[in-house]
Parts: sequence; C-alpha cells; structure tokens
Amino acid sequence: MINVSKGWNEKQSGLKMLLSDQKTFDKGKELLLEMHSLLHENRVYKNESETYYDNLWENLGEETCRMISARETSILWNIWHITRIEDIVANTLIGNREEIFDEAIQTKLNIAIRDTGNAMTHADMELFDRSISVKALKDYRVKTGRSTRKTIEGLEYSDVKRKTEKGQLEKIKQNGGVTYNEKSIWLLDFWGKKNVLGLIMMPITRHQIVHLNDCFRIKERDNKGLKI
Repeated sequence: MINVSKGWNEKQSGLKMLLSDQKTFDKGKELLLEMHSLLHENRVYKNESETYYDNLWENLGEETCRMISARETSILWNIWHITRIEDIVANTLIGNREEIFDEAIQTKLNIAIRDTGNAMTHADMELFDRSISVKALKDYRVKTGRSTRKTIEGLEYSDVKRKTEKGQLEKIKQNGGVTYNEKSIWLLDFWGKKNVLGLIMMPITRHQIVHLNDCFRIKERDNKGLKI
C-alpha cells in the first residue's frame, strides 16, 4: 500500500522550491508532471509503467468500490471527490477555461450531484454508491487528467503568483461545483486565498494522494476481512 509520508512529502517540498524560482521553474514543471502522472491511469500520459492509481484498481472488486467505510466515505466517492475538485481547480481557476464536467458526463455517471460531495449525508452516500457508473467515473477522470496535463504543460513562471479572481469563484458556484451548505461553500474561501502555486500544491497534488491513500486503506482492510 502506498503511503503519503513515504517519498511524496519530499517531492511536495521540492516541487514548491523548484516552481518558486524562475531558474528552476522548468525542472519544477517536470516534477509536477511526474507527480501528476502517478495520480492517474497510465493512459493519461501514455506511460507503460503502472501508476498509484492503476495499482489501486488491480483486483479491486465492485462491491469494495461501493462500500462505505467507518469514515463515511467510499472508494468511488474519494475518486469522484478528487476528480471533481481537480476539474474545477485546474480548469476554472488555473486554466481559466470551461470544466470538463457537463450534462452529458453527468448523465453517463448516473448521479444527481454536480458538486464535490463534501456535504454528503450517509443517505446521500448510499444513493451515490449504488447509482454511479464505475466506467463513466473512470472515463471522467481520464478526461480531467488529460486536461490538467495540458494546463501544466502550458504554465509559465509568470503564472505562479497569479491570484484567484472573484469571477472565477462565482463561476464555480453557478456551475454547481459547490453548494451553499457550510461543509461545501467554504471551499470558495479556501481557493480564493491561493495563487496558482498554492493551488498546485493543494489540491492538485497533495489532496489527491491523501484521498488515494484512503482508497488503499479501504481496499486493504476489505481484502483482510477487517471492519472498514
């Protein structure tokens, strides 16, 4: 099982240092692309080597995917959550363009929500896990990963200190990326205080590895027959 404390924290520290200096910015982008590739299917970067995300899906049964853990989350919820947030942040806030998520994708996913899922109740989670299409979720994540890759490749050093604009935050609200529930709406304030570098550090990299770790814990405990 992967662990965020092993190797990833060092990469995060190195990434921030490299991206913060114009002389090392290009090396920082290379590291960022490497880290981002590990969080997605290998077809996002057309790599032959297995990624952390690929490893998660190995021998992962659908029943385990849809199982709600003691933390009131599931593997499918975690993947939806990090993918939806990546889509919002990489496209609306960093790339300043339209999200990948739209009505067609929502229909394929077979879910009612458009937001990140932060404010879900237990009943909401049960309905979500019963309804969502695993294939459509995987496809949405691939599309989001490819879009983020293009965003990263197009970054310039001048983008690093660019702040989030109020209009971008309002657009997230209009698109349904967050709800007015206090467990959801706080995200706008969190993102609004960050520049592009801050958004890269959290949520584009660290946030995703933390939630993937949660997925591995659920998978491992279920495989061992332990209470999740």
